[in-house]
Amino acid sequence: MVVHANRVGMYLRTTKRKNKDGSVVEYYQLAHNVRHAETGIPVAEIIHNFGRADELDREELVRLCRSIARVCGLEVCDPLDPPSETVPKDESLSRLPEDMKLIRTLQFGIPFVAEVLWERLGIGPVLRKVMAESGGSDLHEKALLAMTANRLSEPESKLGVWERWLETVFMPSCNPLKLYQMYEAMDLLHWNLSKVEDAVFFQTANLFNLVVDLIFFDTTTASFSIDEEDEDSEDAVGLRKYGHSKAGTWTSQIVVALAVTREGLPVRSWVFAGNTSDVETVKRVREDLRGWKLGRALFVADSGMNSASNREELAKACGKYLLATRAGSVSEIKEEVLTRPGRFKTIAENLQAKEVIVGDGELRRRYILCFNPKEAAREKAHREQVVKELEAELEKHPAREATAKWAIELLASGRYSRYVSIDKNKRIRIDRDAVRSAAKHDGKWVLQTNDDTLSIEDAATGYKGLLVIERCFRALKKTRIKIEPMHHFLAKRIEAHVKICVFALLIERVCELKCRRPWPQIKRVLSTLQATEFHTPNFQFFQRNEPTAEVGRILKSIGISLPKAILDLQSTPTEA
Repeated sequence: MVVHANRVGMYLRTTKRKNKDGSVVEYYQLAHNVRHAETGIPVAEIIHNFGRADELDREELVRLCRSIARVCGLEVCDPLDPPSETVPKDESLSRLPEDMKLIRTLQFGIPFVAEVLWERLGIGPVLRKVMAESGGSDLHEKALLAMTANRLSEPESKLGVWERWLETVFMPSCNPLKLYQMYEAMDLLHWNLSKVEDAVFFQTANLFNLVVDLIFFDTTTASFSIDEEDEDSEDAVGLRKYGHSKAGTWTSQIVVALAVTREGLPVRSWVFAGNTSDVETVKRVREDLRGWKLGRALFVADSGMNSASNREELAKACGKYLLATRAGSVSEIKEEVLTRPGRFKTIAENLQAKEVIVGDGELRRRYILCFNPKEAAREKAHREQVVKELEAELEKHPAREATAKWAIELLASGRYSRYVSIDKNKRIRIDRDAVRSAAKHDGKWVLQTNDDTLSIEDAATGYKGLLVIERCFRALKKTRIKIEPMHHFLAKRIEAHVKICVFALLIERVCELKCRRPWPQIKRVLSTLQATEFHTPNFQFFQRNEPTAEVGRILKSIGISLPKAILDLQSTPTEA
């Protein structure tokens, strides 16, 4: 028995039937929902059958729509109707109904994608867990989400996120946030860093089926504009210390270390005091990565990490390493490796390599000499141009006194100084020996490894992958996420800020890998997805705009479904 008194509005529905030959026939029906008297479950009741969809007279449906529209005082616009210039323009069609108000339009695309990946990568779940265990709440996790999404959109200070940025984006879960909760969230994150990073890494590894056989490691510096460095206390070591930055200046700074996979996904990050040596960073990396039990992992780093003490620490940490060397300043490499005869093996169009073993037994050292013919030709042309400019400059000054202003400028120049010297008569001259020595290094670089099972091809191509961490550092510092400037002075807040930036880098790299497009392009497309707030006498709601085809492709590549058109529907509060 069905009771018809409790009806829900009518609608046009479709049904499908599969024939024996495999073909599918679709039917249109006018129906409404009624509640079953016994179960209370809504069931569909057919009011009228329009018949098969492929045999339906479209004009009959249009006439029905127009008839209903006349009763409701509406107008039906059929896109198939030919344009008519005689129809007068109705100004009411160019504006919203009088009882509906458009309040504001907010950014939706980037925060939406960030929030979905925040959950998918396991960041949100593990943060909610540790927050509950540490006396925090879900709002603290949402505060970290807001700060991370901001890094992907328009990087601001924490005050800027709360005071300005949150008002421009559609993130309803972050609306109740207060400024103090953001700082509390950073403190809670700092107290639980190890748990969070472990959980996020293993969730990411499972999600992408990562084989962590290569770990690219490097360090960078982030500077501060302060007069005095931080002092050490009994409880902690000050982070902002004076040291030589990667830009070559002497400044107050911190050292940021980053380990990434061959895909460029961050494995882990570290924050050290600004005067920390490379060997100290490697010791910490050894301790942290050993606990992860990654199995066979090759540690790849630039020449800045290559020293006897670092190699010893790396061997203890990861077992096997592949390091670049300072080919021009290490006598063993200049005398034994670069001069050793032997034929190069062609690996790629612009990459050749050969193996050179120095020493015997346990003290043997394995080097991989790599050569890029295209780069060699470029360096040769550049050097010849520099020498030509030097010869022209020296012809202008026959006296060639080394104390003259022009000579001092040449000796201090980054472009010319390596090819000039001063003779015993205190005269400046072109150092032809330096020119010939530089020619021996054209297009060549030397790698050192303790892994005898690593093939020449894997060694050469593996090191070229180190470019991925350089791109990560550029994204962190300069171009997109902008880890600087930092407005914090507490060590725990500085470290939490760096971790938030690394969370943003992880989300960014996931999007780039899925879409196979750089983040600036993805960001530009996602920024076109917006949410608009409307108010009516009875309801307040947000509605997203219609996405472009490009937005659809981006979301499909990442594996995210498009949200419903109506994002947030609430009743209009009644005035007291």
